[in-house]
Amino acid sequence: MAKDVFFRDGQSTIINEDLFATRKIPKGSIDLVVTSPPYNVDIPYHSHNDHLTYAEYLDFSSRWMKRCHGWLKANGRFCLNIPLDKNKGGQQSVGADLTGIAKEAGFSYHATIVWNEGNISRRTAWGSWLSASAPFVIAPVELIVVLYKDSWKKTSGSLKSDITKEEFIAWTNGLWTFNGESKKKVRHPAPFPVELPLRCMKLFSFVGDTVLDPFMGSGSTLLAAVRCQRIGVGIEIDTRYCGIARDRIENGC
Repeated sequence: MAKDVFFRDGQSTIINEDLFATRKIPKGSIDLVVTSPPYNVDIPYHSHNDHLTYAEYLDFSSRWMKRCHGWLKANGRFCLNIPLDKNKGGQQSVGADLTGIAKEAGFSYHATIVWNEGNISRRTAWGSWLSASAPFVIAPVELIVVLYKDSWKKTSGSLKSDITKEEFIAWTNGLWTFNGESKKKVRHPAPFPVELPLRCMKLFSFVGDTVLDPFMGSGSTLLAAVRCQRIGVGIEIDTRYCGIARDRIENGC
């Protein structure tokens, strides 16, 4: 096994390497990218600085999106899970800014899905309490921005879809409601639930397609790929998280 390939079986590959340095992924080999990048809200990752200036964060985002653009096939898709906005460290229109950066990186825009995670109870910042002086407005939602490389119509791969009629009707409605993932359960500071990449795969890829998560974290995307018969590839710089992802794949949870 190659030095930086942490784990590989017939369906999943975990690459323990910096996404900017890895040469393990051939250009034009990926059907779908599904990822939730760092939000730059000072989350204590072991191997990533999540407290950049906003200008640095946007530059970082541009660089990794360009790498993903190169890895995708001509009719490849890109599902980007990002916040709508943020107020930590100053008010920023993250969703709008990162969508614009994705287009500058070469992607074309298709749609935005609003994920209602229902986390309004976690609020700790109100701005000026019960006053018009300087209140914070916080929407308890995140976005899944759906983009593509050159062509939206997908004509490569098995052409076999595994989405049910009920799922198709429900998931083409651009408001998705399901719970987030427990940090304690998966031992990661910012996990996303398997349901999110699972829906993206069944709606936007064919059975047997290759799906990449360049910020693999605890492995939710790869676990979803196993469950719906896709080939999962994850890049993760932190060896500890690679181990968590491998364990989840091997245990099916």
